[in-house]
Amino acid sequence: MSRPDIARLLSLIHSNFHCRSIVSKVQYYMPLFGSLDNLLRGVRRSSYLLSSDLDKVISPNVEFLRECGLGDCDIAKLCYRVPRILTTNQEHVRAMAARAERLGVPRGSGMFREALHAVAFLSEEKIADKVDYLKKTIKWSDTEVAIAVSKAPVLLRKSKDLLSLRSEFLLSELGLEPAYIAHRPVILYYSLEGRLRPRHYVLKFLKETGLADRDWSFYNVVTRMEKDFVDKYICPHKESAPHLAQDYATACKGEVPTNFKFLLEPKVG
Repeated sequence: MSRPDIARLLSLIHSNFHCRSIVSKVQYYMPLFGSLDNLLRGVRRSSYLLSSDLDKVISPNVEFLRECGLGDCDIAKLCYRVPRILTTNQEHVRAMAARAERLGVPRGSGMFREALHAVAFLSEEKIADKVDYLKKTIKWSDTEVAIAVSKAPVLLRKSKDLLSLRSEFLLSELGLEPAYIAHRPVILYYSLEGRLRPRHYVLKFLKETGLADRDWSFYNVVTRMEKDFVDKYICPHKESAPHLAQDYATACKGEVPTNFKFLLEPKVG
């Protein structure tokens, strides 16, 4: 390590720096995190990474997560989001994995890291409470909530207020069916004011003004990257609707532009 790198590390660990074990720990973590920058990011999230026992705690947890099908990159990313995942008792990590599997997400699947993040340090009671809330709020059956949680386990981490607002919009304003949302639950991840409403306004405007040449899937529209959305749904209408780009930008700030207001007015007759 260069002197500047050592200084960066020292600025984060202070009292642990005099321990000789710090060398072996840094040597262990560097391949796991992939770079010093990534390691420092992990240490900022949890200083216990450099004070916990490497042989008795850290290494067994890493090996177990690898057995669950997670690669080193996955483990590092999980550590950023759940800092204690590597420094806690191995029995707790195994219990988390068991809870993740009970969500319907098998070990070795691409969603297992997300499931671990979702249930980490949550009790069975809290998980059951959130599942019940999802069923009541979105009117899901037992089968539908099981499908939704297995596809988007981080729903368990979302606040009840956000879930209530987003589901109300999708069910009442858009008229989506609970089953439709259950099979596309990531739609509940997106900001109501920053994405769901503004994109709905754009689609409704294009349809009402005859600029839409077909009936687009709202899910496909919402999940597009910002640049892709603008390129496909706004840029082609620069001449016919020159205000659309600015109106969309305004809507993303939580406001309703004048050109969109007529879309929200009830039709007479």
